[in-house]
Amino acid sequence: MSKSHPITVSSWTLGDQCSFEDRVKAAANAGYDGIGLRAETYVDALNEGLSDQDILDILAKYNVKCTEVEYIVQWCEEPRSYEQKYKEQACFHMCDLFGVEHINTGLMEDYSVEYTAKKLQELAARAGKYIIALEPMPYSGMNNLKKTWDIVQTANCDNVRMLLDTWHWFRAGQPYDLLTKEQAKLVISIQLDDAYQRPYAQSILRDESMHDRLAPGTGDADTVAFVKMIKDAGVDPKVIGVEVISDQYMAKGIDWVAKYTYDNTVKVLEEAWPEILKD
Repeated sequence: MSKSHPITVSSWTLGDQCSFEDRVKAAANAGYDGIGLRAETYVDALNEGLSDQDILDILAKYNVKCTEVEYIVQWCEEPRSYEQKYKEQACFHMCDLFGVEHINTGLMEDYSVEYTAKKLQELAARAGKYIIALEPMPYSGMNNLKKTWDIVQTANCDNVRMLLDTWHWFRAGQPYDLLTKEQAKLVISIQLDDAYQRPYAQSILRDESMHDRLAPGTGDADTVAFVKMIKDAGVDPKVIGVEVISDQYMAKGIDWVAKYTYDNTVKVLEEAWPEILKD
């Protein structure tokens, strides 16, 4: 529906218990332009016995692209584990395979802006031509826009950008007039979802994020207002991700989840940013 700004079902939205072809088929039938893959779901596809060419052939069969690659973590740790080194390299390979330019990146550990920026410079150097897209999450070491922006500015790397997610924005208690035009220039993609009015306790807030989100426009986070902020600030999202992680939804099957989340995403975009659907 939007080739310049592909509406993409993020990896977690359809869980990790389906086959690769079922994932792609569900996304295509729902109307999505693209799918997201984590390093883990890519390895799952390989574990099915699929080659890289098989994966590309399945995507072509359903006229869907992989438009979102994730998720680099623990990049501030010394020493970094081999698991994380392999995962990082897998993300670089996936970008090359699918023609994706950026990698969604988080940081659960909480360090100073200066130390994090130093480690970000090292990660950005390893990434080379690929863009590191930092995602602020309220229970993480980049818990809001301000700290994430400070890290980006301190690191001062040409290939570092930001990824903004409705659920994380809302749960961080940030107003929808906070994003500046200067900051918007460094936002490479967005993820849409929604939230209940009352959050889980802070100590288990990540559990809510991983099990109990809502489809865009169906909760109290006001996804329409979030998208309007993104639009008004001048963001040009390379991907419109839909990351709705919900045990309740998944109990209804991936076909239902794909269709329900896509339809509600389109409703939000039609109200908040109809032009982007025509690009």
